[in-house]
Amino acid sequence: MAFDQTQLDALDAAIASGELTVKYNGKEITYRSITELVRARNIVMGQLNPGNHRPGASVGIVDWS
Repeated sequence: MAFDQTQLDALDAAIASGELTVKYNGKEITYRSITELVRARNIVMGQLNPGNHRPGASVGIVDWS
């Protein structure tokens, strides 16, 4: 799945506000914890900026359905 800057911005806004629910383009996902939300953000950020990927960083799937 390809991510875009709007999705990253939505994750950043949720993290900044302490909300666990992220809404994007009519879709909504609720994370179990801020830790899980930050992990999702890191995945999106890593795909948008592959040159900034840290060795040993977690890789996973974010489902925006």
